Amino acid sequence: MKKSEQIAYCAMLTALSMIFSYIEALFPISGGIPGIKLGLSNLVVVTGLSFLPVGWVFLVLVLKVTLVSFLFGNVSIWIYSMAGGVLSFFVMLLIKRIKGFSVIGMSIAGGACHNIGQLAVAVFMVESLAPLYYLPVLVAAGAVAGAVIGIVAQRVQKYIVR
Repeated sequence: MKKSEQIAYCAMLTALSMIFSYIEALFPISGGIPGIKLGLSNLVVVTGLSFLPVGWVFLVLVLKVTLVSFLFGNVSIWIYSMAGGVLSFFVMLLIKRIKGFSVIGMSIAGGACHNIGQLAVAVFMVESLAPLYYLPVLVAAGAVAGAVIGIVAQRVQKYIVR
């Protein structure tokens, strides 16, 4: 893939992730539990890992988190989202390199680690271990959301032009 194609994919994926974030904000699916969401925009990162160089996918992640946080949120949301996104990204990257894991497994690990990263920031911000009581709920929710995103990513990959 030429560099110009990579740049175009990066721009399209960033825009698509912003659209997914906006749609998710319009129709929250939390089940009444604070802090839980499907993470539709993570579909872009999971899918991007299958056909773009790692650096470009990381750029998409950073742009997505930064733009969405400042357009629809604030600096606090940016800090939490960036921590979760970066931890999730590197865990998915590690798992992708281990033979035997599918896109679904990679996405499940990413979803769970995203919430772990956010909880780590919460522990630091409130200077207490109290947020860790929420860890089992958030890790389970992240794993379920990761499974859904992984299933969709696996199906979408068939249609990606390389």
